[in-house]
Amino acid sequence: MPRLHFHGAAGTVTGSCYLIETDAAKVLVDCGLFQGSKTEKELNYRAFPFRPADVTAVLLTHAHIDHSGLLPKLTKEGFRGPIYSTEPTADLCSAMLMDSAHIQDIEVGQLNRRNPRRGKGPVEPIYTAEDVDACMALFRPVAYRDWVEVGGGIKARFWNAGHLLGSASIEVEIADGAGRPLRLLFSGDIGPTFKALHADPEAPASLDHVVCEGTYGGTDRADATPAMRRARLQEAIAGAWDPKGAVVIPAFAVERSQELLTDLVALMDAGDIRAAPIIIDSPLAARATAVFRKHAHALANGASLLHALDSPNLRFTESADESKALDRLDGFHIVIAASGMCEAGRIRHRLRNWLWRPEATILFVGYQAQGTLGRILLDGAPAVRIQGDEIKVRARLRSLDLYSGHADGPELVRWLGQRQPIGGTVFLTHGEPASLIALRDRLGAPSAAGNVVLPLIDEVYDLKPSGAVRLKAEEPPRIDPDRIARLDWHNDLSRLYLDIGAAVEAAADERARQAVIRQLRRALEGTEER
Repeated sequence: MPRLHFHGAAGTVTGSCYLIETDAAKVLVDCGLFQGSKTEKELNYRAFPFRPADVTAVLLTHAHIDHSGLLPKLTKEGFRGPIYSTEPTADLCSAMLMDSAHIQDIEVGQLNRRNPRRGKGPVEPIYTAEDVDACMALFRPVAYRDWVEVGGGIKARFWNAGHLLGSASIEVEIADGAGRPLRLLFSGDIGPTFKALHADPEAPASLDHVVCEGTYGGTDRADATPAMRRARLQEAIAGAWDPKGAVVIPAFAVERSQELLTDLVALMDAGDIRAAPIIIDSPLAARATAVFRKHAHALANGASLLHALDSPNLRFTESADESKALDRLDGFHIVIAASGMCEAGRIRHRLRNWLWRPEATILFVGYQAQGTLGRILLDGAPAVRIQGDEIKVRARLRSLDLYSGHADGPELVRWLGQRQPIGGTVFLTHGEPASLIALRDRLGAPSAAGNVVLPLIDEVYDLKPSGAVRLKAEEPPRIDPDRIARLDWHNDLSRLYLDIGAAVEAAADERARQAVIRQLRRALEGTEER
């Protein structure tokens, strides 16, 4: 009997990884990087809960790093099978996975320079550029709607998910030799209505089981036509204008940056906002944009994107020196920098330079996972620590969640309704617990949507046509499910550092500051009352 393992994106929005297991094959759907708190990110360094060498093949829904980011590690640890994806996904992964390796190399290098002073040993990156090269050699591009024989009686076909260039929902059929095959559908990430560069998502109906994302399962986002979205963006940019200021936009280098660029240039061309320099501060975005040029014919609004890419107001920064020079830029300008959740990359340098300035605006345009710097800022932190420095938050913070690549709650319900009949189980994944519970409640009675299940990390289910049965775990989960999608002790420690500094700074005089310090010492020595 086929089994389905949930090794990621279970109760959280990152680390997408599902393992289909039969007597004849083991097939992964996605193999993504965990993001968020340090506790979750530590999973990236730990062993996979399966032997990579035993995996028959990988089916990749799309190139976003939370779906593809551990593929080079999979290859490094023994996987040698094919990785099936659409051609645009393969092209984007070539850029994104190499960028991931480059970021790891930089961060590990910085850590290894500090560790000797702390009495700690060296650390290694999760994978290197050489591992990425080996991984990319395994990609096998497939076209939408064409069946591919995966092996062991499993076949699959890809459907346009409308989320990202090349993104797919993946239909899987598992032959049992006795009757009709078992039919599964993995949603991947589902695009919303009125996506800037994509048509509406497609997928088949009449399924046994569906694994559906629920990132925005509890959200009712106002329907935003392209005109409405640009009007909101125009309002945000016009309201942020300051002759000595800047708009800093944390955005994913792939898709979000290209969508924003298209709308910003359209607004400038129409005279709706003042013409200003638009800087894409991301080497990855530059490489990804070349992929978008190559596949512009596959986009619903490809001509507008190509026009925007030729704008005289646009420039990309490639080298680190070019990026650092932005700190000296005079006059109002707009900077789009990765990463979208402020977890790594050049956005941290831009925030370090602008967060403390009241003439700046930080404009968030996408989802911010729990534990990320972006979420901490949006939740109202008065100060944050970036690269070891305390930064006061004086810039204006705005959120414009109309560029999300994800369908909202009503759109997900509608998408699932179009998949009916679903004879077995609907698994809700790729969302924080509150969003998944809200989506489950939206779906209503089991008779309307099948048996709705919210799997936990590393849970395993037998797949019967009539429904899925959870199996007793042979091994404990790699992480307590209660520690997923939450702030962890690292976040608490950073907050404590900031609070201590604020308390000492707020003390009236030297004597009062010494009193605060003495109280802290007593607490650390265990003499403070509990």
